[in-house]
This record gives sequence, C-alpha cells and structure tokens, in this order.
Amino acid sequence: MSENRSGGSAPTVLRMVLGKRLKQLREQAGVSFEDAARAIEVTPLTVRRIEKAEVKLRIPYVKELLRTYGVPAEETEGFLELARKANEPGWWYQYRDVLPDWFQAYVSLESEATVIRLYEPHYVPGLLQTHDYVTALMRVGFPNESKEDISRRVDLRLRRQDLLTKPGAPAVWAVLDETVLRRPVGGPDVMRAQIDRIDEALDLRNVRIQIMRFAAGAHPGAFGPFHHFRFGFSELPDVIYTENLAGAVYVDRPGDVVNYLEVLDRMSVQAEPVARTRAILAELRKEL
Repeated sequence: MSENRSGGSAPTVLRMVLGKRLKQLREQAGVSFEDAARAIEVTPLTVRRIEKAEVKLRIPYVKELLRTYGVPAEETEGFLELARKANEPGWWYQYRDVLPDWFQAYVSLESEATVIRLYEPHYVPGLLQTHDYVTALMRVGFPNESKEDISRRVDLRLRRQDLLTKPGAPAVWAVLDETVLRRPVGGPDVMRAQIDRIDEALDLRNVRIQIMRFAAGAHPGAFGPFHHFRFGFSELPDVIYTENLAGAVYVDRPGDVVNYLEVLDRMSVQAEPVARTRAILAELRKEL
C-alpha cells in the first residue's frame, strides 16, 4: 500500500520482515485479529500495528503470539532473538537530530536492499556525491542551519556510501539526466571532482550508470526522481520511493511497482549505453 510519510518513527527492515512473518503465522494458524489481541490483552488495532511494523516488537507479546500460533519452542527462541535485534536502532539513529523521520525509512531500505535502481533528473545520487558537492547542496537546502548541523548532514550522507563496497553490496543501476551533470553545484572545481567520482564508481562491479542525453528527447520518467528497492527477504515486497517538500511516498503495491519498473526499463533503453558513460563524462568535464 502506498504510504506518505511526513512524521513518526520509521521501522528497520528487519522489523518490517518480522511483522510480515507474524501476519503469515497468524493466518496459517487461522487466528483472527480479535483472538490474537485477546491472547496478549491488547486491541486488534495493536496486532495490526505490530504486523505493519508501526510499533516495536515487545518481546512478551511476540512470545505469546508465537505460542498462540502454535510455533514450536525451538523456533520461538530464534524468532525472539531476531525480534530483539529488530528493536535495536539502526546505525543512522545517532544522526536523528538531522535526519527527518520520513527519511529514516529510506536509509533502512537502502541499507538492506540487494538491488537499487533509480532515476535522478536534478542532482547526483547521494551514494555517489563527493564531500564538497554534498556540502554545497546542504548549504542551499538548509541555509539557516549551523555549520555543525550541516557537517552532520554531510557525514550522514557520506556514511551511507559505505554500502557500495561492503560485503554483499547491492547492485546499483542509476539513470542520470544530462541536467545532473550540467547543473553547476559548488562551482567548476567541485563539479570536476564530482564527475571524477562518478567515473571512479564505474570501476565497481556492482555499479551501473547511464546518462539520458538531451538529444534523447522526451522520456517516460520526466515526471520526477524515483528509486526502486529489492530485497533478499521473500516477506518484503519491492518498494518505490519518491520525495517531495513535505515528506516522501513509499509504494509497494505490485501493480504500481511494475509500472515504475517498466518506466525504468524503457529509460535504460533510451539512455546512452553504459559503455558510453565514461566518454560522456570526459566530454562534459572538458566543458567545465
């Protein structure tokens, strides 16, 4: 279901997965929301919220629900251990003072994704930005913040980039509009270094970058940026992320996700092939 997040604490991906598993176990056992709620002495709404990962997994509740669903004792302890881990804050929690609630979900999804596909029409994707490029963007986006807060926002974005080289790093496939590379952010020196950073990223086996030239004309993604996440958990569906000034929308309806993926596929055909990316980067760099 599409969800517009503008506030509230975001769950970790593991908590989302365990919530889905609890739902599957309840349904397999033929237990209604009402019966599950009576087992742990809460309202049916609370059970729904547990399954949708809208609240933390209280261990006594989870243990009793598993007993009610007929889960064997030897499997219960493993589930409870995962629940304890799911309740731990993500690494990004230390940046909560400069991290909007609606974006916490994005960082969690990004951290656990096995595939990330995206289209960016305005700026270099956060996973590929240099320190100076990020800093220039943050100064424009948060003109009234202190140098310390700007620095923390920059640190958060750069730390996210660790996932590109971690063991089991996700496959990242980005389509960048030519505007991204021509928009002067921070001045010529910053842009030259930023183009060099994108060029270096092409050396990573898990990174694929295409450029949509102006000459390609109209294309199906012109309505705005969007990101697609795929995971290694069967319980967690693909998720599409789009952003606006007030928050973000997370879409996981299969039909809607398929529509976005079809757009990405069409754009990847219309954009310049990956083999041309380095030559285009070199061409644009010379113009700076």
